[in-house]
Amino acid sequence: MADSAAEPSARQGTRNTVVLLVFTAITNLADGVTKIALPLLATQASGSPAQVSAVSLTLSLPWLLAALHVGVLVDRADRRRLLWAANGLRLLALGALIPVAADGGITIPVLCAAGAVLGVAEVIALTAASALIPALTPPEGRERANAWIAGAETVCNEFCGPFVGGLLLAAGTGLALGVTWVSYLAAAFVLILLAGRFRAARPATATATVAATATATATETPAPAPESVNQQIAGGLRYLWRNVLLRTMALILTVLCACWGAWLALMPLFATDVMDVTPREYGAILSALGIGGLVGALAVTRVNRLFGRRWVMFADLVGTFAMMAVPALTTSVWAVAAAAFAGGMGGTLWTVNSRTIAQHLVPDGMLGRYNAVSRLFSWGAMPIGAGLMGLLAEWLGLRLAFAVFAASVAVTILPFLRVLTRHALAEAFAEERA
Repeated sequence: MADSAAEPSARQGTRNTVVLLVFTAITNLADGVTKIALPLLATQASGSPAQVSAVSLTLSLPWLLAALHVGVLVDRADRRRLLWAANGLRLLALGALIPVAADGGITIPVLCAAGAVLGVAEVIALTAASALIPALTPPEGRERANAWIAGAETVCNEFCGPFVGGLLLAAGTGLALGVTWVSYLAAAFVLILLAGRFRAARPATATATVAATATATATETPAPAPESVNQQIAGGLRYLWRNVLLRTMALILTVLCACWGAWLALMPLFATDVMDVTPREYGAILSALGIGGLVGALAVTRVNRLFGRRWVMFADLVGTFAMMAVPALTTSVWAVAAAAFAGGMGGTLWTVNSRTIAQHLVPDGMLGRYNAVSRLFSWGAMPIGAGLMGLLAEWLGLRLAFAVFAASVAVTILPFLRVLTRHALAEAFAEERA
């Protein structure tokens, strides 16, 4: 299935995992800072909620508008160079923003432009980094690599980034943006330490076709023209849809991510108006979500051995169901926090295992498009879930809105049990070894 490039050794895989971990930690920390810095700067430039929301939207909208095309790019180009290009875009965006902020000339259009560039850079970086793992780590090391990187994403993007961003902004806008710029620059230099193959492996059939074409005579049928970008996008979508295991995982994840978007959108209002919590108690609920994610990243290898990959992934359905059902039943801070912990832990367990399955099952030359399509399904569902939750809360009330989303998670249980069987998962890993 792959070209003749040698598989990385265990030592080389450990080194590459550490390099990717450091790169992920630095860039996600910086991303977390920008995601709090730009909206806060927007509040200084405008008092309009719509304009402030527009700045936040530009950071995530590229996942809906550009993910599929970026997936094709990742399958065509050198993936390490794409990571450098992503950080180059980040440096350009922040480099242009720093002097404007220093002069006090921040405007909403300027922030939207910077947010759009940073959003596109994030799409490129996350898609390329996920696609690099199979080429840089041996099969036995991929679960560990995915666990470490998922843990770094959770800790740095969701906790440390916003916290550090708040401290830096308190010290000065210029300092916050400057430190973030230096962080992206440092992360770019870290990538020099990667060792291995950075382009997608060419399928054996394609290699044979090229060899045959090279020796063909002028009277023979010419080789078919290369696929266009749209054809490759369609090929990636067909590949996902025709594989029952991958399709079911993507659809279930769409429902789960819609629930996450709904929970994050409504919990602030629910916590203040219904639960009547203090700021410290609300912080504890949000912290429980992230702590659960970190615990999941640290424990995934061990719990996979104890319970099997299937039931560990099923824990995400249980955790997400608890996140949505508990607020519908009680206003206890501890119960809601415990459910958030379960949801956060289940989310990381699913993320690590689903990435590992895909990296064993999806051909290297298709990984960029697969990762892009998968994130389009999942990340694109979060704003949809948030919007639906708002409408349901208006029509049915806050508690019934949570109950409806809990019911949607329950609907995914039967497809999960029927498709993600022990035999299907074993076949996914056996296919690469064959």
